[in-house]
Amino acid sequence: MKKAELLAPAGNLEKLKIALAYGADAVYGGTSTFSLRIRSGKEFDMDSYASGIEYAHNLGKKVYTTINSFPFNSQIKLYRNHIAKMAELKPDALIVSSAGVVKMAREIAPQIPIHLSTQANVMNVLDAQVYYDMGVERIIVAREISLKDCEAIKRVIPDLELEIFVHGSMCFAYSGRCLVSALQTGRVPNRGSCANDCRFPYEIYAHSPESNTTFRLDEVEGVGTYIMNAKDMNMASHVDEILSSGVIDSLKIEGRTKSPYYAGVVTKAYRHAIDDFYAGDFKEERYQKELHTTQNRGFSDAYLISKPFERNNTQSHKFTIQDGTHQVAGLVSEDGLTWRCKDKTCIGDSVEIVLPVGVTIEEMENEECKIEKREDSFYIIFKKIVSTKGKEFECIHSGNLSDIVLPIKLPSYTILRRGIAEAKEKKGLV
Repeated sequence: MKKAELLAPAGNLEKLKIALAYGADAVYGGTSTFSLRIRSGKEFDMDSYASGIEYAHNLGKKVYTTINSFPFNSQIKLYRNHIAKMAELKPDALIVSSAGVVKMAREIAPQIPIHLSTQANVMNVLDAQVYYDMGVERIIVAREISLKDCEAIKRVIPDLELEIFVHGSMCFAYSGRCLVSALQTGRVPNRGSCANDCRFPYEIYAHSPESNTTFRLDEVEGVGTYIMNAKDMNMASHVDEILSSGVIDSLKIEGRTKSPYYAGVVTKAYRHAIDDFYAGDFKEERYQKELHTTQNRGFSDAYLISKPFERNNTQSHKFTIQDGTHQVAGLVSEDGLTWRCKDKTCIGDSVEIVLPVGVTIEEMENEECKIEKREDSFYIIFKKIVSTKGKEFECIHSGNLSDIVLPIKLPSYTILRRGIAEAKEKKGLV
């Protein structure tokens, strides 16, 4: 059985490197030009994106370039120029959304594989066949598709690769096909600037034109007013079922605009889930424990296994976001010699060490720190906190951008974290 690919988001060069360090086989991203994540794309310019592709290729990993917004007529020439520039960087595929752009990309860069974006909303064999006949090598199917429908597509077109989303934000509408943001703020979802209006709380009013009277309708106690807010997708518990089907070529994590912590921890959880499945040792509680450390809108296993009309738990009516079980305390630099504070940390604090995939550390102690193992995790206890400029701190806060010397070298992009209750207590929030 061919091993499925794990595909992670790369919102900038640092997150690209973190995703690869934490187990991704491939990453996806791009500059802001014609990408569906304009905010993320601004963190990549052409030079840093080229560096990211080179970095990934040196590791034997892949990079898929997002050019997946929908063009206006006035932008067609700009699209052509952008595709040509991206092709020069030699990414491993171009992710596009529309039939016209598929044709354009095939003309301009015939040597680069085309992946069809989930924005095209492919859910059946007929549409899949049309795009396959146009030269598309992989389809990122609609988030709303079922696994049975994926199997049906693969039976008819066995050489077509199928990619599915397994984790991240869900759209209130069919992926990206929503006008709320465009109507309220002029920010168009299918052109990369969705304002996420569905995440806002709303109040409902009744108005009588005869009396010109307006009444506010009270919400039901405990229901809330986040009436369009979809929970986040979390398919980790179904990775075994997905891979057992044998029809899915790539498992994709959403989240180019999310934090480096998210990029690392979520990628690592799915890396372990995939590897454990092939090793015959799949245990969903392992992966869910890690995924619940991240901020989320509540989790749902979405529609791959159960159809939308069979579900009543995909909406989060009470909140737009909630804390995970842990808070990031610090992120280790690429060279492993320093770290930057992300949450107030003091001398004597003990913080958990989250390691990238495939690296280990040992217990140790010196005048500046102690590293000890508790159950399956390592912790570092700081005895000194000193910046690279020699300044000593009793406590360092998240707003401080000083690089702090590590008492012992750690693997690149190691994450330091603590439980959320302890983090809130340090901030005086409890």
